[in-house]
Amino acid sequence: MTYDYLIAGGGSAGATLAARLSEDPSVSVCLIEAGGEGRDLLVRVPAGVAAMLPGRPTRINNWCFETVPQPGLGGRKGYQPRGKALGGSSAINAMLYVRGHPSDYDDWANLGCEGWSWNDVLPWFRKAEGNSRGADERHGADGPLKVRDQASPRAVSQAFVEACGRLQIRRNDDFNGAEQEGAGLYQVTQFFDGPNRGERCSAAAAYLHPAMVRPNLTVITGAHVTRIALDGRRATGLHYRRGGRNERVEARREVIVSAGAFGSPQLLLLSGIGPADELQSHGLAITHELPGVGRNLQDHLDFTVSWKSRRTDLFGVGLRGGLALAGQVGAWRRDGSGHLASPIAEAGAFVKSNPALDRPDLQLHFCAGIVDDHTRKIRLGFGFSSHVCVLRPFSRGTVGLLDADPLSAPRIDPAFLSDERDADLLLKGAKLMRDIIAAEPLAPYRHKELYIDGQVSDAVLTDHIRARADTIYHPVGTCRMGVDDEAVTDPQLRVRGMQGLRVVDASVMPTLIGGNTNAPTIMIAEKAAALIRETA
Repeated sequence: MTYDYLIAGGGSAGATLAARLSEDPSVSVCLIEAGGEGRDLLVRVPAGVAAMLPGRPTRINNWCFETVPQPGLGGRKGYQPRGKALGGSSAINAMLYVRGHPSDYDDWANLGCEGWSWNDVLPWFRKAEGNSRGADERHGADGPLKVRDQASPRAVSQAFVEACGRLQIRRNDDFNGAEQEGAGLYQVTQFFDGPNRGERCSAAAAYLHPAMVRPNLTVITGAHVTRIALDGRRATGLHYRRGGRNERVEARREVIVSAGAFGSPQLLLLSGIGPADELQSHGLAITHELPGVGRNLQDHLDFTVSWKSRRTDLFGVGLRGGLALAGQVGAWRRDGSGHLASPIAEAGAFVKSNPALDRPDLQLHFCAGIVDDHTRKIRLGFGFSSHVCVLRPFSRGTVGLLDADPLSAPRIDPAFLSDERDADLLLKGAKLMRDIIAAEPLAPYRHKELYIDGQVSDAVLTDHIRARADTIYHPVGTCRMGVDDEAVTDPQLRVRGMQGLRVVDASVMPTLIGGNTNAPTIMIAEKAAALIRETA
C-alpha cells in the first residue's frame, strides 16, 4: 500500500500528527503502532496508572525498558516505563498538564532553532488546549486536549500546599500562567464533560480516536516498525512486523518517525542512519553518517520520600484500601469524580534552590499514596509520597542498540548524576522536600517515614539518593534539532542530510524543559503538522 504520509509510532506526537494531517481529505495518512488502541479501562480510568506503571505482573500498555547500570546510582539499572499503545506515554502517565518555563523555549531559539521561541510556540499550545477555565492570552478553550482542575483532590494534597506556604513557597493555582514558581494542585488532561467525563484524555483519545473514521486515515496497531525503507538518502517507506509476518508500506511524500526519545534514535540506527562506530559495531551498513543520533539524552532524575499514615482518606493497599477504592466506582461512573478520577500525583511545586535564580530549577510532585520504586514495591496500608527532580540537568546520556535485532529493546544510558552539579542540586531539593513534609499542616498524616529515620547528614541523604533515585519519565533530546554538525534534525524537524524524512516527538528537544514533557510534545506535533503542510 502507498500513502502520502507514513508515521512510525502512535504516541503523543504520532497520534496528534496523524489526526492533524488527515484533516486534509486530499492526502492519505498511515500510522503504525506496536501497541493496542489505548481504549481499555485501565487507560480510561485515571487511577489505572498505578496498575500500568510497574509493568507487573504483565506489561500492560508499557514497554518496561531498563537502563544500563548507572555508576552514579551505585551501579543499579534504572527502570524506564514508556507507553505502548495509541497515545503512547499519555496513556499511562499522571495526566499532569505542564508546559515548562517560557524561557526554556527562548533557550531553544537562542541555540539556533528559529521558530521555537516562547512567542512562537504559545499559539500551538493554545491551539491544542481545551481548558475548562476558558480561554485567555495564555490558554485555549477549544482544542482537542481537554484540561481541567481536579474533580476531587485529597485533603492531604491541600495540606501539602499549605505546608509549602509555611516555608514561604507561595500558592500558585496555574503553573502555566504568568509565573511558574509556587505550590498548588496540578491541572490534568482529563475529560470534564460529555459521555467521557472523568476519563483520561490521552493524545489518542483527544486527537486520534475521533479521527479514525476518516477514509484517508489508516491506523495499524500491533505492528512493530523494524526499518525505514530508503532509496539512497530518500525515505520511501516503512518495514514492519505484525503477527509474525514482515510487511511494507510506501510513502509518496514523507516518512515521519514519532517513536519517542528511545524508539526514534533506535529506528534511525536500524536503518543505517547514525554514528559510524555504533552502526559498524552491530554489523549495520552505513546509509548516512549522522553522529548526533542517540546522543544528548536528558531526563529528570527523581528522588522520593514516602510516609506511612494512620489516615485512611489516602490511597491504600490491602483489604481496607481495596474496599475504599471499590466504593468509588459509582462516583467515577456517575460524574467522573472520586478516587478513581485522581492522577495520584495531585499537588506539586516549582521552586528555586537559590532566590537569585531567574526561574525554578526544582520540581516537586506530591502523591496521595505510597509510590515506592514506581509502585513496583508494594507497601500495605495507607501513606503518601513526595518527589523532587532537577529541572535542567547537566548530565548527558545516550541511546543506542543492544544488537541488530529490531525487536530488541534500545540500549539506554541516561548517565544519571554523571555531572556532580546534578547531585548537589538534588541533595538541596531533597532537604527542602523533607522540610516541607515536616511542616505542621502534614502532621496529621505523618506516621513513619520509609527508609530514612529522622534527621540525617548530607552524606547519608546523598547515599539514599544514589540508592533509590530514578526517572520521573521525561526523556528527551536524542534526535535534537539545531543548526550545528551534531544536530540530527533542523528546525523544520527534517533529518539532516536526508530527504522525505522527519522526526516529530520529544527526541527533537535540544534541551529538557523545566517541567513535565507531554504537553510540550503535543505542541511540537501541532507545529510540525503546519510545517509539513507548508512543505507540501
